Amino acid sequence: MTWPRVVSGDSGDDSHRHSQCAGPEETKACCAAAYGDDAVALVLGESYHPGGSALTRRLARTMGLAPGQRVADVAAGPGATARLLAAEYGVAVDGVDLGEAGVHRANAATAESGLSGQVRFHLGDAERMPLPDGEFDAVVCECAFCTFPDKAAAAAEFARVLRPGGRIGITDVTVAEAGLPEELNTLAGWVACIADARPLQEYSGILAEAGLWTVRTEPHDDALIRMIDELEARLTVLRMAAGQPLATAGVDVDAVLRHTGLAKRAVAEGLIGYTLLVAAKPAAPPAASR
Repeated sequence: MTWPRVVSGDSGDDSHRHSQCAGPEETKACCAAAYGDDAVALVLGESYHPGGSALTRRLARTMGLAPGQRVADVAAGPGATARLLAAEYGVAVDGVDLGEAGVHRANAATAESGLSGQVRFHLGDAERMPLPDGEFDAVVCECAFCTFPDKAAAAAEFARVLRPGGRIGITDVTVAEAGLPEELNTLAGWVACIADARPLQEYSGILAEAGLWTVRTEPHDDALIRMIDELEARLTVLRMAAGQPLATAGVDVDAVLRHTGLAKRAVAEGLIGYTLLVAAKPAAPPAASR
């Protein structure tokens, strides 16, 4: 999960960005640009999703990842999840991300870590992944499914690349049936992994339409609160220690903190949550006896 780079002097009105990123393809391009921005790395560090590595490990255990399996990491970002899974669970990982600069950085970091034999990253769209059919034991997607404009197409891609009996593991923002407050329903909210979040039941329904059946869900709202708190603390420290670099990077700290404050209030009011979901692709039926 990331919060958008907010250009210094921005009044909080996202109308200009909406005009530049109004359609699905434009929205995806804006999101990819924001996630690959140096300002995001400056503010967030390596972890781009609530729960960080601890929740990634929880997801891996819940999915039953085991050495030798093949995993697709969708919207892989800087590649931290892919490298963790390879190093700690002995799996081979193909990461897919829409940001070209991010893919180059993820591959470079993986080479430096000595994991290039197990992990590689591909430039690609979650709704049209450059991965083969039926060759993956698992798919992971952390805090990104809710940003995909065509969730049904992405779910169909998850199902396509999974082998029979494979599993999809998602951690993501969920919203109440009433939806979000209007002030969070902006492009800034999209990039922040909020504005097109859905109720948990709707995610399960989208996956079911693709032939993926939910087998486990867990609430992790505390991870979302902790990430917001950590982000606010990091922004405050960065502003005190390096205010000018933040401004140069295009980060309007006050504007970002307005978004974090709104999001924290929405979590407290039960309008936003964070959930771990695991779904399975049914195993192939046994061959008919002759």
